[in-house]
Amino acid sequence: MSKSLIAFYSRADENYVSGELKRLETGNTEVAAGIIKELTGAQTFRIEQAQPYSADYNECIEQARSDQKRDARPELKSYPDGIEDYDTVYLGYPNYWNTMPMAVFAFLERFDFDGKIIKPFCTHEGSGMGNSEKDIKRLCQGAKVEEGLAIRGGSVSRSRELIEKWV
Repeated sequence: MSKSLIAFYSRADENYVSGELKRLETGNTEVAAGIIKELTGAQTFRIEQAQPYSADYNECIEQARSDQKRDARPELKSYPDGIEDYDTVYLGYPNYWNTMPMAVFAFLERFDFDGKIIKPFCTHEGSGMGNSEKDIKRLCQGAKVEEGLAIRGGSVSRSRELIEKWV
């Protein structure tokens, strides 16, 4: 049996959900990662910035936009010891400005994904996968990047069947 890792970036606090700002105890991407863990038994790793974005949604998106414009690679709190033992990496993130948060770029650039299968999934409120699949292929040459799964954040808690078909 192949070994899988679920590496995900998620943000709780104030989020834009179904057309309005709501405070979330658990971020939408983390909810999706939890469903994938239940379905696969894969290990999880949370991608976290050493300096998190603001809890305020509007400040957060401006910080994320600034990082993207500068092509920043935020320092992460930690990294897995390695990924060589994993065949498949489920990579989760919210869609920030048409791609992944820059912390996910920092995570991907840390490791060699040659020969790995990457299954990207993102949460969004209308923008789908954006350019993230293309960005993952560019960063992880040699990996097989499968078609991603875009989950509307407002319906993530009701997406088990959708995720099960994709897994």
